[in-house]
This record gives sequence, structure tokens and C-alpha cells, in this order.
Amino acid sequence: MAKETRKTTTIDPAEARALIAKADKRMFMEELNRLAHGFTADAGNPGSYACKECLRCANCMFCNACVSCYTCTHCTRCELCNNCSHCVESKQLHGCAYCMQSENCTNSAYLVLCRNLSDCTYCFGCVGLTKKDFYILNVPFNRQEYFIVISKLRKELGLPKQ
Repeated sequence: MAKETRKTTTIDPAEARALIAKADKRMFMEELNRLAHGFTADAGNPGSYACKECLRCANCMFCNACVSCYTCTHCTRCELCNNCSHCVESKQLHGCAYCMQSENCTNSAYLVLCRNLSDCTYCFGCVGLTKKDFYILNVPFNRQEYFIVISKLRKELGLPKQ
């Protein structure tokens, strides 16, 4: 199938289905590798607006230096995030906002240095929490105490204010 798709710009869907149905392991793997290489080689940002230095992002707006993100806005140096807003230096976030240096979090906001959180807000250095607010290193704090402690920690760690 790889040879057929290279000869013409489009291939008839019925012909493509017939070729796939007859594919052996070698042909299947060659075509899969060709598709994967073509995707990673295209650094375009389809559907994106005012993104700078982004690679392979789609439908994003006002992002900077992000890689492989989808429908994110105002994010900086993020990777593999989707539906996020105002996140910085984070990876694999989904539906998050105002997160910094966090990974694998979903539906959360105002996270700093967090991993694997879900439905959390205002967490700092936490791992594996669900539906928690105002936690530092997986320990709960009241709202006022939380902001006092993280202000000190931000200075200590050299992190900017949010």
C-alpha cells in the first residue's frame, strides 16, 4: 500500500480497504511506520492561531513552544496536553488550567509540581490525589495557611508567582 499511496496524492477508499484486507505483517508494519514517520515529520499546527514555536499542535491559540497539544490556549512549553489553558512546562494534562511543571493530571487547576492528580485545585508538590483542594505534599492545609506556605516554597524553589 505504501507504494500505491506515494504514486498518487489520493487513493480510492475501496482500493485502500482491499489492500489493507490483504496485508501481511511486513506490509502492515511498513505502512504503519510510514504513517508514523509522516506524522512526526510534519511540524505544522493545523487549526492553530497565534502560536509561536509550537510543533504538531492542533486547534490551539496563543501558545508558545508547545509540542503535540490539542485545543490548548495560552500554554507555554507544554507537551501532549489537551483542552488546557495557561499551563506552563507541563506534560500530558487534560482539561487543566494554570498548572506549572505538572504531569498526568486531569480536570484540575492551580497545580504546581504535581503528578497524577484528578479533579484537584490548589495543590503543590502532590502525587496521586483525587478531588482535593489546598494540599501541599499530600497534606491538607486551610486556604489561608496554604497561600502563606506556598509563597515561602516558591521563593525557596525559585518558582515565579502565578
